[in-house]
Amino acid sequence: MEVGKNATGSGSLPGACPPGSYARLVTQSLFALLVCAAAVEVCYLFIDRPVAFFVHDHDLKRFAILKQFTYVPEIVPQWSPVALALLMVRRAWGPLQRCEWTLLAAIVSMLIAEQCRESLKFVFGRYWPDTWINNNPSLIRDDAYGFHPFHGGDWRNWYGSFPSGHTARSVGFAWVFWIVYPRWRWLCVLVVASVVAGLVGNNDHFVGDTIAGGVVGGIVGTYTARLMILTDITCSAA
Repeated sequence: MEVGKNATGSGSLPGACPPGSYARLVTQSLFALLVCAAAVEVCYLFIDRPVAFFVHDHDLKRFAILKQFTYVPEIVPQWSPVALALLMVRRAWGPLQRCEWTLLAAIVSMLIAEQCRESLKFVFGRYWPDTWINNNPSLIRDDAYGFHPFHGGDWRNWYGSFPSGHTARSVGFAWVFWIVYPRWRWLCVLVVASVVAGLVGNNDHFVGDTIAGGVVGGIVGTYTARLMILTDITCSAA
């Protein structure tokens, strides 16, 4: 099906679902945030510290593949302008097909998720599990553990652990494909799980950071798909 008309053939904008579906989506989003807050609290109290010390004590960083898992969320955004330019050129030869429109939506979702995590890092201001950037204080080296909301100074380097940007970008991108192509959901899970394993296994992030990043990416991906994908696809997922 070509993008540009909704399922009825009218000229309505993509994502023009009934208002009730958006009300349900907002309710579901708020519920997801509440569940996320509870999960992060549990991780903060009972999981994050033990996992970080386990990773350090067993030197999981020696497994190079864990670090390689984290490269994908860094490389894909760098090439997103090229992909967007190619899609715009492709549009000159006719309406984008569903797979092309889905790719466009996934890239937009990823970029929005990236900006969301950037803002949230300043809001929450959490120390990192380990020292790895500009001599940052950390749990492993300094026993520095906790949140410092709206902390000034070098907050990107010192207080930038929460939420995980790698996870937010990965889920933001993959979630659009999760919605549009259910048969490929196993691949979405595999990609995101490998990224999370790399982040936690290298002590780049706490477990709670990845949960929060995943929820941010999922919410952004859901709204982006709802607004940009064909009406019959997005409304049926409501």
